[in-house]
Amino acid sequence: MKISVITAVYNNVTEIAGAIESILAQRGTDVDLVVVDGGSTDGTLEILDRYRPHFGAFVSARDGGIYPALNRGLKLATGDYVGFLHSDDLFASRDALATLFGGVGDARPDAMWGDLNYVRKADPSSVVRRWTSTDYSPRRLRWGWMPPHPTLYVRRDRFLGLQGFDETMRIAADYDFILRLFSAPGDYRYVPGTVVAMRTGGASNRSLPAMLRKSFEDATALRRAGISVTAALAGKNLGKLHQFFA
Repeated sequence: MKISVITAVYNNVTEIAGAIESILAQRGTDVDLVVVDGGSTDGTLEILDRYRPHFGAFVSARDGGIYPALNRGLKLATGDYVGFLHSDDLFASRDALATLFGGVGDARPDAMWGDLNYVRKADPSSVVRRWTSTDYSPRRLRWGWMPPHPTLYVRRDRFLGLQGFDETMRIAADYDFILRLFSAPGDYRYVPGTVVAMRTGGASNRSLPAMLRKSFEDATALRRAGISVTAALAGKNLGKLHQFFA
């Protein structure tokens, strides 16, 4: 079984090497590494050149943002499953993917996910909070549940069938995709164990305008899915509280 890991890069010279190293360090899995560069101008391309022999696919071009870049990477991926590791994140261990996929066998579920640690930007060994997930249920989805999206791996044919990410969204297209995916019948499996260490300071919480835009896009995605905006957003935000005490 081949697993495609897609990473999109935007002027991230200080952290991209760590992300790539953590992908290449994965053992016990056949990894297809797809790198999409959004037109970096800060020396990132020189770093990427060192790793080019390890890329299954690579493209560098100015685009319309993170979601067009991820969709471009999706079209280049060749794995049975596809996931995304952003250029400032890391796999939690060398066995993260092997553990996530260890119990799959011949079943080929539609999607799998694990747990996530939020870590300090300057020190990824320092855990700020822990996102311990649960099994999926339609009721949980209606109350704001979602898997930790950087740990989510989806069968490539399902990703393509859902046409990837909505490029009209700037922040919440991952949540929109999750709602579309889990609203349809499928075999969805939670595998306990930390998969990704995610640095704090993402696009959705950098500023008040970004947080407001995210809430607006979340609401748009929920309406499309036919889910109550009030109940889901309340549950989604309140559900984060336990992460600080896990």
